[in-house]
Amino acid sequence: MSNKILITGGAGFIGCNAAARFIAQGEQVTIYDNLSRHGSHKNLQWLSETFGPTGFDFLQVDVRDAAAINLAARNKNIILHLAGQVAVTTSVVDPRTDFEINAIGTFNVLEAARLNGDNPIVLFSSTNKVYGKMETATSLLNESRYQYSNYVMGIPETYPLDFHSPYGCSKGSADQYVRDYARIYGLRTVVFRQSCIYGPRQMGVEDQGWLAWFCIAALNGNPITIYGDGKQVRDVLYVDDLIDAYQAAIQRIDTAAGQVYNIGGGPSNTLSIWSELGPRLERLAGRLILVSYADWRPGDQNIYVSDIRKSQRDMDWSPRVSVDDGVQRLWAWAASNRSLFE
Repeated sequence: MSNKILITGGAGFIGCNAAARFIAQGEQVTIYDNLSRHGSHKNLQWLSETFGPTGFDFLQVDVRDAAAINLAARNKNIILHLAGQVAVTTSVVDPRTDFEINAIGTFNVLEAARLNGDNPIVLFSSTNKVYGKMETATSLLNESRYQYSNYVMGIPETYPLDFHSPYGCSKGSADQYVRDYARIYGLRTVVFRQSCIYGPRQMGVEDQGWLAWFCIAALNGNPITIYGDGKQVRDVLYVDDLIDAYQAAIQRIDTAAGQVYNIGGGPSNTLSIWSELGPRLERLAGRLILVSYADWRPGDQNIYVSDIRKSQRDMDWSPRVSVDDGVQRLWAWAASNRSLFE
């Protein structure tokens, strides 16, 4: 018997990839999206072309609409909550909208799940930004990158929370609400504190989706600005591996319910944002790529790497796509879909 799955933000980058996976597996998928995100119309069109207009249900609504999400959640046994305001810079300019979407929107989803009567599984896309600037995670700088001196396996889920930036506050509030609804109401929630996710259908822009943005800019000859010194390190995770983690949590929900997981590429899949990515893109482009530099952005971390051992232990999950393979796949997709970025 197929699952009835509601995906908020289902026309976004992660959402449309998750929807495609679930639809292909025969699940009944409802996409809930207000289509405000750059590229969402194109992702929805791609899903329709791939699976046909009857392959899934679509609701053009906003998570800030409590009545709409209550109605959409009825009879769903899995809710994948991906909708959100996703950029730190945008949150600094407009903190009220950021809060309403990320905090109140998530509260609306949780209440809809609690009240629909079916005790659905709720998976929430949180962020590593809930850890703030992580002053106690000391780092060293070598020629091309920062590296931890005291967290060699990455940041664990037990690291102290420190909501830095309006985005960090709104997502952090949502993160804690999702966790607490498991404790107080017995809702089967799972929090994924995600690191840098990348892959096809990511319409990266300068303030969010940096890896895709750099690929697109390099292909189209657009100017690239590096904020900071370009040696900042992130663990990067290919989107297919992330969806594998979602499915692993669903399959092992008796263990995963109420838990928080740091989900990223881990220590084996790290990349400095330009000193190491830049040469890779230059090899793929076959030319030198010129960049300019600007000041660090608020709340930016000079290094973030996820400790993924808890998810490996609880869900038998590990990334399978290497950095080199993933970057090549993303470049190939962007190169063959340049019309999407015009």
